[in-house]
Amino acid sequence: MSKEPDRERLEALDEKLKKLKGEDEGADTGGADMNQANMAWQMVIELVAGLGIGFGIGFGIDAVFGTKPIFMVLFILLGFAAGVKVMLGTAAHMQEKQGGGASSDKEEG
Repeated sequence: MSKEPDRERLEALDEKLKKLKGEDEGADTGGADMNQANMAWQMVIELVAGLGIGFGIGFGIDAVFGTKPIFMVLFILLGFAAGVKVMLGTAAHMQEKQGGGASSDKEEG
């Protein structure tokens, strides 16, 4: 009798342990809640990025021309509008991806 373990028995045992633990190889590790949290964070980051870019451009123009913070205020508002537009586009894309053809029903009616 050899001292090496039987490979087939070990593999069968490993498969049984994985089934008991609930570890399927093709299983999705993230749940629906995690995906929604990621979507929400993506939308928040898009809005904040628009504000930050607007602030940076406005502050830079004010520094170059030596003006009062009129360009900074203007570009913050433009950055906010751009961030909201991108955020709404992302929300529409996510809704379309989750809902399937829900947006096509609106267009037909």
